[in-house]
Amino acid sequence: MAGAKTDLPAATPPATPWGAPAGLRVAPGDAAAGRSERIIDRLHGLHPKLIDLSLGRLQRCLDALGNPERRLPPVIHVAGTNGKGSTCAFLRAVAEAAGQRVHAYTSPHLVRFHERIRLAGTLVEEEMLAAALEEVEAANGGLPITVFEITTAVAFLLFSRVPADLLVLEVGLGGRFDATNVVDRPAACAIASVSMDHTDFLGDTLGAIAGEKAGIIKPGVPVATGLQAPEALAVIEREAARQGAPLLARGAAWAVRLDAAGLDYRDAQGSLRLPPPGLPGPHQADNAGIALAALRAWGPAWLDEAAMARGVAAATWPARMQRLGGRLAAALPLGWELWLDGGHNAGAGLALAEAVRAWDDRPLHLVVGMKKSKAVAEFLAPLLPRAASVWAVAEPGQHLAVPPEEIVAASGGVARVGPRVADALAGVRGAPGRVLVCGSLYLAGEVLKADGTLPA
Repeated sequence: MAGAKTDLPAATPPATPWGAPAGLRVAPGDAAAGRSERIIDRLHGLHPKLIDLSLGRLQRCLDALGNPERRLPPVIHVAGTNGKGSTCAFLRAVAEAAGQRVHAYTSPHLVRFHERIRLAGTLVEEEMLAAALEEVEAANGGLPITVFEITTAVAFLLFSRVPADLLVLEVGLGGRFDATNVVDRPAACAIASVSMDHTDFLGDTLGAIAGEKAGIIKPGVPVATGLQAPEALAVIEREAARQGAPLLARGAAWAVRLDAAGLDYRDAQGSLRLPPPGLPGPHQADNAGIALAALRAWGPAWLDEAAMARGVAAATWPARMQRLGGRLAAALPLGWELWLDGGHNAGAGLALAEAVRAWDDRPLHLVVGMKKSKAVAEFLAPLLPRAASVWAVAEPGQHLAVPPEEIVAASGGVARVGPRVADALAGVRGAPGRVLVCGSLYLAGEVLKADGTLPA
């Protein structure tokens, strides 16, 4: 559509001042991860900015490596503000339920860097990761490149060498200028819920942010999307039309309904009755539907109803309404439950509030720790009316943590200072209830370590 007007912003990649958050490092003190940790630390010196969204530096590095991004298994590329990780989890679970070997590239990690790269179903081993890091570092030749770009090159190199049937590829930030967007012909694309987040990089309107997410859409490649605000959906629709990409939008091309017995899913190919999603919360029906729509649009021979049923029920994803049962959970009184979610923006707050609606049978206690730059009050607003108590925390190892006092202020004085998660757990009182720790994936990583519940 030559000359068609689009809401995509001008092609000027945003950037941010340099910094080296723990979220891009291997877990400190992990003896098995020492070599890769040292290499990643060294790589931080190659570029003066931690985030500098563009494709040129990575493409140059990939060219030097012989373009491994062109030798990948079929790719499903997933963007979105909230739900893209869960969508990836459903995609992987369905394919693995069908007996397929699945690569996955996701971010951020929660405890160990190795969580980001899954090779044919297994997290990358330390020796393989370290060797690939050194190989890519040598190919890059000391030229400027961000850590995320170079580790994306590492992932593509490994994905090109280990046989698999599918690569589930999650966008790191945005989409159009994200390092993962060098893959020019995926089998399908998916865009999960778009909401306000990372406004310093992606724009300060929902339309601008949706434009960045829609940047993964490729000519003629089907793109599935779920529930979207009208402003975001309009941008996605226009970009899909401009690219000649079939758009599979919820409500137009597919529908899903969750009840106590499971999921009803339907599209032009027919109706499916599936078990309840393995990931709890009503919002997961949307993410499961996006995954199914993308898979059915691609249409691999191995996809059948039995695999979809087993996969939807088996999907897991750490720190997404995850019930904990380790050391921290054991510190609670008998009959209490401890839950963890990494949601950290206004859209996630709404989804969590809807998820805990089903918990009216016992008191809910919130333990909240957040990252600086996040809209704390907007995240808390839908949750506060449902909480019997609210605790503001910041763990010592939590990257860029908001001081607990600021969370108290954002809550209108409702929250109390923990100041740590263990303090908050010791302070909850009353009838057996549920404790939900939420607000930050960086906090989630610290909680998983303290609980002894590590992603595998």
